[in-house]
Amino acid sequence: MSELLFHMVASGPKPVAPFSHAVEAGGFVFVTGQMPDSPEAPGVLAEGVEAQTRAVMRNLSIVLGGIGLDLSHVVMARIYLTAFERDYAALNALWPSFFASGRLPARTTVGVTALAYGALVEIDVVARRPGGAVSPAAA
Repeated sequence: MSELLFHMVASGPKPVAPFSHAVEAGGFVFVTGQMPDSPEAPGVLAEGVEAQTRAVMRNLSIVLGGIGLDLSHVVMARIYLTAFERDYAALNALWPSFFASGRLPARTTVGVTALAYGALVEIDVVARRPGGAVSPAAA
């Protein structure tokens, strides 16, 4: 059984609670839900679900990039929306733009009552290293 690796990416977003940016086990990488702020401006959110989704995906890319992966390695995403009925269609229209054609990860989207910072969207992902290899030393 492989050892767990706990990743904190120096260039990544500032955590809103005590957690690792990602935890790796057996070639799978579990990335903590990312918020729609930026490493440069913690807690400052863009307006609208489209802009916030782009910011979340940028943060996910930063975390994945910090451990040698990218969005093409994502196998599963969980999306949390505070205004599900209002924002679900807009999210669905934007979502495919983050992935290669025909390579959408499995996904669950749920409505929630609130998110940190008053965000409209939060996304966490599970990624897999090519060949299931274990990460070299963490960032």
